[in-house]
Amino acid sequence: MKSTTLLCLHGWGGDHHSFHELKIALEGSGITVLAPDLPGFGEESEPKEPWTTDDYVAWVSTYIRNNISGPYMLLGHSHGGRIAIKLLASGNTVPCPLLPTHVFLCAAAGIKHPRHLKRIFGLTLAKTGKALLRIPGLRVLQPLGKTLLYKLVRVHDYEKASPIMQQTLIHVSREDLRPLLPRIAVPTDIFWGEDDRMTPVGDAHIMHKAIAESALHIYHGVRHRVHRDRAEEIAEVIAAKA
Repeated sequence: MKSTTLLCLHGWGGDHHSFHELKIALEGSGITVLAPDLPGFGEESEPKEPWTTDDYVAWVSTYIRNNISGPYMLLGHSHGGRIAIKLLASGNTVPCPLLPTHVFLCAAAGIKHPRHLKRIFGLTLAKTGKALLRIPGLRVLQPLGKTLLYKLVRVHDYEKASPIMQQTLIHVSREDLRPLLPRIAVPTDIFWGEDDRMTPVGDAHIMHKAIAESALHIYHGVRHRVHRDRAEEIAEVIAAKA
C-alpha cells in the first residue's frame, strides 16, 4: 500500500477536530492525516497583530517545510481553502517548499461578490455599532444591542473573535482570489454542498471553470460542513488519488 500525507487546513472558527470524521473514514488507507491548528484557533496562539491571507500562506509554507519531507496532498475547507488557493498560486511571493500532488477544495472561500461585500459592510457596521453602544446612556442596552446587531449583519464569527482576529477576518474577507484560480496547475477535486449559505454553490462552478485540471462534486442537501457531512465519500476520492 502506497503511503502519502494529507495536509488539512480548517475553516474560520475551526481547529484540528474539524477533520475527525475524515480521519476515521481514511483509516486503513495508508494516508497520514496532518491537521494543524491555524494561528488564532484551537491551541495555536493568536498572531500579535492582524493577519492577511498572505501571512497564513507563509505560516503554512513553513509548516510544510518543517513537517513534510515527501509527497503530500492538500485539503482546505472554507478559510483553509482560501489559504490553499493562494499558496498554490502565489509562488512568486511566498515560495512553497514542495507543491502537493493533488488538491481538495471543500467549500473554499476566496470568491468575492455582492454577498461578500454585504458581509464586509456588516463587519464594519458591527465594529461601529459596538462603539455606539459604549456612549453613556446606551451602555445599559449593550447585551441586547450587541446580540441584535450581530444577528442583523450575520457575523457571529466576528462577535466571538478577539480584536486582533476580528481585524484579521476583515482582511481575509476583502480579498478576491478569482484571478489566481487559473494559475493552479495541480490536479484538483472540488467538493461542495448544494445548500451552502456561507460559500454559495455558484463559487464551486466558478472554481471548476477556472482551474484547468479540476473535478466537481456537488452534494444535495448539504450545507457548509461538506467535509464532515460527506466525509466517507470525500475519503473515497482522496484514497483513489493517493
